[in-house]
Amino acid sequence: MYLLIAGLVLSLLKTMEFGVVAEWSWWWVLSPFAMAAAWWAWADYSGYTKRKAMEKMEQKKKNRIDKQREALGIKPKRPSR
Repeated sequence: MYLLIAGLVLSLLKTMEFGVVAEWSWWWVLSPFAMAAAWWAWADYSGYTKRKAMEKMEQKKKNRIDKQREALGIKPKRPSR
């Protein structure tokens, strides 16, 4: 996400011919977009995206169970060390 934001800001600065970015080559200005595409390709290939999604789902499940236990008057389990 940060690479996309950087790419958008650099593109905007280049098109408005603002500051030192106006003198840069378009290859340098557009390079954050290429890096973002490479990051997404790696994240999908390595399973990083799926792993993060599963961790998020597990945390939601744990929070839901803790909330239901609390509603029943049962103390939530302590996190294991």
